[in-house]
Amino acid sequence: MLAIGSVVVCAALALLIALPQQAESEDGIKLFVAPDGDDGATGTEQEPFATIQRAREVVRATRRAGPVTVYLRGGTYRIAEPIQFGPEDSGTPQCPITYTAYPGELPVIDGGATISGWREGEGGAWTAHLPQVEKGAWWFRQLYVNGQARPRARIPNEGFLRVKGCPEGTPKTVNYHTDCQSFEFAPGDIDPTWTNLDDVEVIVYHFWTDSHLPIESIDAATSIVTFKHRAGKTFTDDFTEDGARYIVENVAEALDEPGEWYLDRATGMLSYIPMPGEDMGKAEVTAPVSPAHIHIIGDPTSREFVEYLTFSDIAFRHTQFQLPVGNSNDQQGSASVPAAILLRGTRHCTFERCRIENLGTFAFELLDGCTHNVFRRNDIRHIGAGGFRLNGGVQAQTPLQRTGWNQIVDNHIGPYGEEYPSAVGVLMMNAESNHVAHNEIHGGWYTGVSVGWAWGYQRSISRDNVVEKNHIHNIGQGLLSDMGGIYTLGISPGTVLRGNLIHDVESHHYGGWGIYNDEGSSHILIEDNVVYGTKFAAYNIHYAKEITVRNNIFALGRLQQLSRSRMEPHKSCFLERNIVYWREGHLFDTNWKDEPYGFYIGPGRDSYSLDSTFDADYNLYFNPDLAAEVVDFNGRTWEQWKQAGKDKHSLYADPLFVDPDGGDFTLRPESPAFGLGFEAIDLSDVGPRAPVGPRSD
Repeated sequence: MLAIGSVVVCAALALLIALPQQAESEDGIKLFVAPDGDDGATGTEQEPFATIQRAREVVRATRRAGPVTVYLRGGTYRIAEPIQFGPEDSGTPQCPITYTAYPGELPVIDGGATISGWREGEGGAWTAHLPQVEKGAWWFRQLYVNGQARPRARIPNEGFLRVKGCPEGTPKTVNYHTDCQSFEFAPGDIDPTWTNLDDVEVIVYHFWTDSHLPIESIDAATSIVTFKHRAGKTFTDDFTEDGARYIVENVAEALDEPGEWYLDRATGMLSYIPMPGEDMGKAEVTAPVSPAHIHIIGDPTSREFVEYLTFSDIAFRHTQFQLPVGNSNDQQGSASVPAAILLRGTRHCTFERCRIENLGTFAFELLDGCTHNVFRRNDIRHIGAGGFRLNGGVQAQTPLQRTGWNQIVDNHIGPYGEEYPSAVGVLMMNAESNHVAHNEIHGGWYTGVSVGWAWGYQRSISRDNVVEKNHIHNIGQGLLSDMGGIYTLGISPGTVLRGNLIHDVESHHYGGWGIYNDEGSSHILIEDNVVYGTKFAAYNIHYAKEITVRNNIFALGRLQQLSRSRMEPHKSCFLERNIVYWREGHLFDTNWKDEPYGFYIGPGRDSYSLDSTFDADYNLYFNPDLAAEVVDFNGRTWEQWKQAGKDKHSLYADPLFVDPDGGDFTLRPESPAFGLGFEAIDLSDVGPRAPVGPRSD
């Protein structure tokens, strides 16, 4: 199986000496590919090719004056390595190239291999021998039975184990970012006599990361486990002194529950306990082989781009990824995990109505030099990492390496992070002027959308990104901390977060915010968002500068409503025309204090004393269970808060929502918010505006 892809490519190249002559009609050239086709055929509807690679080579060598369409007949196209597209495969505005499904059919590009030859063994387990695993040529982390993911044998079956002690330090003794390579476990939790200890993996959940750690050694006398490489943070339960939670996977002795499986690398033996009702004689069992599906790679620094390619109505399934030696998945957002579909130096390309599922990776990654690409109405679900990762060149590199002006619109993303829970639904690192809109993002274990990749007030390429009309919900799920529906980082002039619906955000310890402006977030407009049902604040600032927060509804945070960590010698934010509605928790939490300071403002005014580090006015606050006189405004009464210059024109009054407990924050016509200038927020078009996924569905 592992050599199939290269054999196909070589065969296709050899056949170029006898390219079929394609007739060009008024609507361009049409080629056809079918799973039962023949790469020696003509590529017509009656005599289709067998592989996409062959069609690609014919397209590459065909002179054309109009569009080219390659129709993929329904069925499965197995690959063992990604299909490559380069600048020579480009179309033009007048002659675009499209790879699409034959009408009414669903082609599936599958990076997996079917496993057969099952035999019933002891204890209810069935086994299959995989010679390529035994030879060291194949290793996988995912297994799918009848299209459903199955878990590796793990300890414990439910819940977590706890680190007992941290020999290398805790947040009381070392920086939490200290690299750590060992911890003390409770007696019996880890066993040095386990089968194939080299194949056992410990996964630690701490702070905002999941560290994946292969075992190096176990000292039974001291109950110390040492790993083959370090994790980037201490093994504590966030910033507490308690031990972090962890699980142990791929343990032969833990194979004891229906649905679990274990892969013995030494013998190549795969063991699986069927679920009730599963017939292993009929079950379709698939494991991933290919690291990716498609690589579209140009050279932006040489201005050799891949352009005007479209892929539509295609399904992509199964990718395999193993963290490189020394990588424990420390990068924020699982940023080192690759994707099934990779673009570099790519412009004006489109992926539309595709289905991407059952991956061990991200779905898409746009690297340096990717501009003006469109990702529309794709259905992305059950993926190991996130939906999209964008990361281009920084200011020290040539502008040709910048990544931006891409559209990620009307997609469905979720569940995501199933293998790497710290992954983000849409992760924009060094990227500018992208439009992320009308997506539904849900079922992840960490942040929904992340914007920016420069910590603090240093220069950042991330600017002018627009994140609007997305429905982000049911994320976090109590596993990790320090996360939010939308997360921002660094200086981001021109960035807008507008009209998003965010709800049901649950962190482990701290975090679980709705909109989260982290280190140095600056010059961002946040407006017309509805955020509710968060564990912590609907709106949170760690530290930021000159954020405009206006015309939002922040409601029903469980522990807090609005929070800010630091007071700094500048304006953090301007809170204007917002509605804050709550029943429990603090209103203005953590640090909303002011301290006068002076600074130079310009000729003739050498210094200026600024008494306020944030502005708030024309807002409406209400807790139906509390009178205004007893509400705590960050240590002040309502009147003291106003006397300090805050919310001079604001009201404490019932906003008159239609059904806040049921999630309907529509304002009744007589709402007092309208008298403060609040404008009604229309959520009717939040999320995808049209069906997602292939048309054949």
